[in-house]
Formats: sequence, C-alpha cells, structure tokens
Amino acid sequence: MVNLHDIRYLRIGTGHLEDAIEYCTRIVGLQLVAREGGAAYFRSDKAPVRGDTRDHTLVYCAGDPREHSIGFDLKDHESLDAAAADLERAGYPVRAGTRAECEQRRVRDFIATEDPSGNRIEIVVRPHHSGVRYFPARDAGITHFSHIGLRTRDAPKDEAFWTRICNARVSDWIGEAPLLRIGTVHHSLALFPSTFPGVQHINHQVEDIDDIMRSYYFLREQGVRIVFGPGRHATSSAVFLYFEGPDGMVYEYSTGVKHIAPEAEAAYRPRQFPFTPESFCIWGSKPDIPEFRAHAAADGSRQDRAGANEVALESALR
Repeated sequence: MVNLHDIRYLRIGTGHLEDAIEYCTRIVGLQLVAREGGAAYFRSDKAPVRGDTRDHTLVYCAGDPREHSIGFDLKDHESLDAAAADLERAGYPVRAGTRAECEQRRVRDFIATEDPSGNRIEIVVRPHHSGVRYFPARDAGITHFSHIGLRTRDAPKDEAFWTRICNARVSDWIGEAPLLRIGTVHHSLALFPSTFPGVQHINHQVEDIDDIMRSYYFLREQGVRIVFGPGRHATSSAVFLYFEGPDGMVYEYSTGVKHIAPEAEAAYRPRQFPFTPESFCIWGSKPDIPEFRAHAAADGSRQDRAGANEVALESALR
C-alpha cells in the first residue's frame, strides 16, 4: 500500500498567468514566493497550525488550464521505490521525475502516475520546507492549504484506487461521492462525479467564522462570483464559502472542519448522505457548482423513472 502523508502541492495550468497571480494575491490572499520559468509559486501555511511550513502549496504554470497535477508526500521517505512497485503491480504505469522536474517541484525525487479517471498524481520525497513565516498578500485569515475536490468519471473505481492501493479512508459519502481522509482531517480529497477529470475546487482553511464573513463581503465588493455559501457542511461540520477563480476554478474558504483522531479510527464508521442540497449545506445555501447540482438532478430523474416503472408494473399486474 502507498502510505501517503499529506497533500503537498497543486500545479495547475493557465493561459493568463499575470491574471492568476493578481487573483491569488489580491483576492485569495496567498503569498507569492517565486516566479520561475513561466510558473508562479504561492505559500499559505502558518507554522503554529500545521507544525511546519511547506515551501509552496499552489503553482500556476503558463499552459493549458486543463492540466492539473496533485503532489502528495510519503510518510516514509525511503518508500518511493516500494510505492512505484505497488502502483505498477496494480496496473498503473509510473514515470520517474527528471532532475529538472524535481527542481521545479522543489523535491528530492518523485514519481508520476494517474488515477483511473486520468487525474495526474505526483508522489514526492524530501520536499522543501520554508524557514520563513507565511506573510499573506491580504489578511483573509488563511492558516493552510487543506484539501481539493477532484472530478471522477467512475466514483467507485476511483474510491478503490485511493483506499486499496493508497492509504486513504472514507469519512462519508454524498451519493456516490466519497470524502476521503489521509490524516486526521475529515477529508483531504473529495471525489465528485463528472464527465472529465481534473481538480474541481481548492480549499484553504481560515481561522474562524469571522474570516468567512469578512471575505464574503470583500469578494462581493470586488465583483467575484460567489458560487456557494456562506454555509455549513453536514459531513465535515465546516463553515464554508466557495467562489470562482481564474479559468473557472472554484476556491473555498472553510473553518471548523471535523478531525478523526487516531484513537477513534477503529470505531469510526462513514455515513451515507443523499445527493441533495441539504447534504452539502445544513443552513439552506444552494450550490451553483456543476458537480454539486447535475448529479443531484440526475439522481432525482432516476428515482422518478424508477417510480414510474413501479407504477407501470403494478398496473400491469392488476
């Protein structure tokens, strides 16, 4: 089994790098720490919250906006070869990163593969840390980069990849969408059914609900489209706010996420929620996010068809 420790970074393409930099700093509140070879590196971690500071957590690269790569680091830095062997035995081709690619990612070594949906995954060892504290471009209250929503073309198949080949565990399901934890936080990955792969949203944790509300009014004043919230998730208990970023990427602030402590692992049982608006927000906010809407409607249509078939069958039997 591939023993992942945490999400390390996210690399995403953009056709408008300057606009992405402006957005990440002035709107989101990340710290721009470097620009190298058509790429912009951003930080977001406060050491007192995480216990360390990742060198960077988000990279925008000049290129195709559909190109997304998610970096994970290992619990055991010496197990990269074993991780590669586990993936190849399971039928997932693995490529070793070149020296230039390792330098771009600021890691000692990495391997690259894809999940069943085609999402690009990079598993890294000895990633760089920063000795300089995070200094935000805007006081949004960000404490760290926490999780991503990932699109899946086959939720059960992708869930099996993350839980059987890797060490992720299901915390809850919303419909077919699993919310997966790697450490103690309720979810580091959430897999939402779609017709194509890629990152669906990017989450940063903030200090408290006041930060959520301050950003809500700030984003509205700046003309940023709010796509969901403010609200509270039924699954993780987090208070949230989703808003639209460059190239249609969705960003999320949240606070108060549930943690599942190691001593609770043995007794914890994931819950099944229906794919309804109430399962996404207990306060009544309705999402304007395709992956949070389309499949709920599809589930409803299937239920309607099933009900019609039952009525027809009963009529035929009579």
